Amino acid sequence: MAVIGVCEDDPRIRGVVRDALEHAGHEVRLAYRGTEAVRAFGPGSGVEVLVLDIGLPDGDGRDVCQALRGAGQQAPVLFLTARDALTDLVSGFGAGGDDYLTKPFAVAELQVRVAALAHRGRPPVPPSGLSLDPAAFAVRWGGASAQLTPTEYRVLAALAGRRGEVVRRHELVAAGWPMGAQVAENTLDSFVRRVRTKLEAVGAPVALETVRGVGYVLR
Repeated sequence: MAVIGVCEDDPRIRGVVRDALEHAGHEVRLAYRGTEAVRAFGPGSGVEVLVLDIGLPDGDGRDVCQALRGAGQQAPVLFLTARDALTDLVSGFGAGGDDYLTKPFAVAELQVRVAALAHRGRPPVPPSGLSLDPAAFAVRWGGASAQLTPTEYRVLAALAGRRGEVVRRHELVAAGWPMGAQVAENTLDSFVRRVRTKLEAVGAPVALETVRGVGYVLR
């Protein structure tokens, strides 16, 4: 399935997370401190999703996330937190996180969220000649390039990874926004229009088509 890096200092919770993810078919690699996670889970480690506790004995999981992002690690990050204040959640996303789960949590929800992040994090295979840059959130064709927002990039990556297939609306929402986000239909449509405009701006010979009432397809 996927290689999951888990940094959690509480041995009981760490065991629950490890067992749940291994039961779901994932390979789990463990770290107990933030400094260890930065060393073990950086780019080139093969880790596809990161599960980081915010409250670590040697620091804050958000700082760990920022350090990994600064080193070039692009794997999606799920924060485990006992904090549910809005400011804490916003700061988590600001540090480069993709989703969060508040303790105590249901094992099934952990499995579903990690699976969604693993699917989102797999590099897309774009149409020949079209290049996606996950570090810069950019799309390139020939010598032209266009800057995307992180959400636009994730929507385009989901479409490019399944080129020629209809990607349903709820799948694009899952790819582009944090788990549980309430995304209005016209909001998704607006992001797709922006992606289409940027593809046209770089002259990419692809068509981003609407399948009315179902989703979108990149041909």
